[in-house]
Amino acid sequence: MWEYSDKLKEHFFNPRNVGEIEKPDAVGEVGNMTCGDALRLTLKIDRPSERILDARFKTFGCGSAIASSSALTEMIKGKTLAEAAKITNDDIANYLGGLPKEKMHCSVMGREALDAAIAGFRGLPYRKPEDEGTLICKCFGVTEEKIRRVAIENNLTTPEEVTNYTKAGGGCGSCVPEIERILADVWKGRKPAAPVKAAVVPAKKKLTNIQKMQLIQETIDHEIRPLLKADGGDIELVDVEGNNVLVTLRGACSGCRAAEFTLASLVEGKLKEFVADDLKVVEIKG
Repeated sequence: MWEYSDKLKEHFFNPRNVGEIEKPDAVGEVGNMTCGDALRLTLKIDRPSERILDARFKTFGCGSAIASSSALTEMIKGKTLAEAAKITNDDIANYLGGLPKEKMHCSVMGREALDAAIAGFRGLPYRKPEDEGTLICKCFGVTEEKIRRVAIENNLTTPEEVTNYTKAGGGCGSCVPEIERILADVWKGRKPAAPVKAAVVPAKKKLTNIQKMQLIQETIDHEIRPLLKADGGDIELVDVEGNNVLVTLRGACSGCRAAEFTLASLVEGKLKEFVADDLKVVEIKG
C-alpha cells in the first residue's frame, strides 16, 4: 500500500473538526459521491473582520480525503478570508507531510470547497468545477475547464499528473487522448513554471502473496463492504489469481445496472489505494 506520513495518518485516524456548524455563515460543497469523493465545508465567520472563527467538515472519500479536509480546517481557523484564500492545494499536502501523488486530487477538493465557501459568503457566483464546460471524463465527471484550471495552477504537463490531481483519465482511460489535446493547447507557445511542488510520499511497498491476500480481505471488510451494505449490497472475495481479484456481488449489487461502475470505481479503486495499484477486479457471477 502507499506510504502515508505520520501526520496524515494522525489526521485520518483522529480527524479534527468533523461535523457541521449550525447556522453557518458560509458553506462550500464540492465533489460527487457517485464519483467517489465529496466534501461539505461549513464556516463560522466574524463579519466585521472576516475572520474564520470555526470550521467543520463532512466528507465522503478515502483516508487522504479525510486527512486533507481535517488539515484544511485546522489551517484556516483564525485566519481572515483573504489569508485563507491564499492557501493552495500544495499547502494542504505539505501540511500533512506529503500526499501520495495519486492522491493529490484530495487536496484540490479541499481548495475548491474553500473557494466555494468564500464566494458564497461574499455573495459571489461560484460554479462547481464539475459543472464547468465540456465533460471530458465521464467516469469521474471532470470537465475541460477543470482540467485546464488545475493544469495551469499546478503546472501539470502529462495525463498521469492530471489523473493524480483531478482523477480524470483514471477510470476507463478513453479520455486520455482528449486530456493530451487539452494539455497541448494549454502549454502551446509557453512553458510551465517550475513551482515548489508539494511533498510526495514514497510509492507502495512490495507485498508478499500472503500479505497481499490478507490486505485485500481487510480492505473489502473495512473499506468496501460498509459502503455497499449502506445501499443494501454486499461483496464476497472468491479468489486471488496473480493481480486479478475475483469477487461476487451480493444483495442489491447483484445484477444492478451500475455494477460495472461499482467494480471499476469503488471496489478496484479502494483495492488500488490500500493494497497495490496493479490489481484488477474481475466479477464472478453468483
